[in-house]
Amino acid sequence: MGSGKPEKTQKPGRTPKPFGPNNPKSQSKFKKKTNTKNTANRQIKTKTTSVTGNNKNNQPSQSASPSQQLRYFLSQFESANGVQLSSLELESIKDSCILDVSQELGQDVMKLEKHIKEAFGAKWKEELCEGKHIEGKIEAGSPAVLVVAPSALRSIELLRGMRTLTKACHAVKLFSKHMKIDEQVSLLKNRVNIASGTPSRIKKLIDIEALGLSRLSVLLLDIHTDVKGYSLLTLPQVRDEFWDLYKNYFHQQLVKGDLRICLYGPISNGNEFKGKSVELADGDREQLDS
Repeated sequence: MGSGKPEKTQKPGRTPKPFGPNNPKSQSKFKKKTNTKNTANRQIKTKTTSVTGNNKNNQPSQSASPSQQLRYFLSQFESANGVQLSSLELESIKDSCILDVSQELGQDVMKLEKHIKEAFGAKWKEELCEGKHIEGKIEAGSPAVLVVAPSALRSIELLRGMRTLTKACHAVKLFSKHMKIDEQVSLLKNRVNIASGTPSRIKKLIDIEALGLSRLSVLLLDIHTDVKGYSLLTLPQVRDEFWDLYKNYFHQQLVKGDLRICLYGPISNGNEFKGKSVELADGDREQLDS
C-alpha cells in the first residue's frame, strides 16, 4: 500500500549532476588551475635562463693580439673619417703603440691600476702618484694618463679602478654633467697625473689651452658596450666627437711613437660592436676570428 504521497518523477532529458570530483565543472576548474601553475613554472624557468645567461653567445671570446687591436683601431679611424692612411703613416705606427691589457689580469675595472702601473714600469710611482708640482719640469694640467669614456658615469667608474693611485694627486674629471668648465680650468692649474672624461669636454679644454698634452703617455679608450650594444667608437654623436678629438690632437702623437693607446674592452671580433658599427675589412676579420 502506498503512503498516499505522489512519487517525484525525473524530467525527461535531464540527468542528476554528481557531486565531488566526478562533477565535470569541478574537473575543468581543477585542470585549469593545474595548467596555470605549470605555465607559471615554465615562465619562471624561462626568466631564470635569461638572467643567468646560459647562452653560448654570451661566453667571453678570445682576446685580440696587439697587432689585431691596432688593425681594428686604424680600420675604425679610416672608416669613420673617410680617409685612407698612407703607407708611410702605417709603417710608422708600430704594434708597440698598443698598450695590451694582460689576459691574466682580465679587464676588471677594479684592477685597472695594475694595467696602468705596468705601462710605466719602474717609474709608475713617480709619474702617477707624486703630487708635487715641479716648475719647469712638470707642466700643470698635463696628465700622464687620459681616459676617454662615452659618458660621465663611465668616466667616474673607471677612476674608481685607479683610486689608490690618486690619493696624493687627485684625478680630474673632465665632463660637462654637473661640472662647470671654469671649475675644471681651476683644477687644471695644478699638477694632474690622471684625468678622465668625455670627448667633447676634453677637446674644449684642450682648445682653450687649459688641458695640456706634454706629459701624455697613455690614452685609455673605454670601448665596453652599453646595454644597447653601443660603445665609444659606435655611439652616434659621441663617436664623431671622439674622432674629431683624436684627429686633431692624438693621431700625430701616435704616428711619432710618443703615445700609447689602450683599448679597454672586448675587441676579439666585430660582434661586440652592435648598433651603427663599422664593419671590419675581410682580411682584418679573418685575422681576428682566427
